[in-house]
Amino acid sequence: MHQSNTQTELIVSDFTTTDMGSTTSFGRFYETWFDQLHHLVHQLRQVPKPPTTQDDATHLCLLVDKLVNHYAEYYRVKSVAVERDVLSVFTASWASSLERSLHWIAGWRPTTLFHLVYTESSIMFESHIIDILRGLKTGDLGDLSPSQFRRVSELQCETVKEENAVTEELAEWQDGASEFMGSSCCSDIDDKIGRLVRIVLKADDLRLRTVRKVVEFLTPQQAAEFLIAAAELQFGIRFWGRNEDLHRHSL
Repeated sequence: MHQSNTQTELIVSDFTTTDMGSTTSFGRFYETWFDQLHHLVHQLRQVPKPPTTQDDATHLCLLVDKLVNHYAEYYRVKSVAVERDVLSVFTASWASSLERSLHWIAGWRPTTLFHLVYTESSIMFESHIIDILRGLKTGDLGDLSPSQFRRVSELQCETVKEENAVTEELAEWQDGASEFMGSSCCSDIDDKIGRLVRIVLKADDLRLRTVRKVVEFLTPQQAAEFLIAAAELQFGIRFWGRNEDLHRHSL
């Protein structure tokens, strides 16, 4: 397993900016990145939660950081693809039809993470309700403190405002679609496409910042549970979406 993980990491790191000149190149990168996400989540699942030793606690923190950095690497490479061909990134040929139907500006909606935190917290709280009523601490997402809940709420409000602002920027860009027909100047069209690039990059920046901020106010154990749940959501949607696409194409 370790050898497989190392090989996958090397493949991901080998994708330089010169490789991002086509949709196919980024699609290959995404497949490799997604496989590595599976490996990282598998490793994270194996660590005892809560950690039973200091070594386990250290290992848990390292894996949480590694997974967050894995998402950061995705957005770093994606930013190159966006700058090269933003329209291809919007069509996302590497994604299933279901995945594309859930996209907000070429990716997942940042506020989805807060629904995930609330859902996972509720599920874990209910599963440990007897222990919690006895005053026992579980340390998981079902054991969020009042200050953590307050921070979730504050961060959700901040993210909604930023999300709405980016949505409005895209709406303004789309309202100017007639500019493509009325302009005979390539520089005008390039300027308009450039605006779309900036919108997508802004959306991706918000996505990554939201992941990092959520992880910051959680304990390492809670952050691990959150990241596992987020990845499992990705895995499930991709698996189901691909199966549906194969079923439709076979008819």
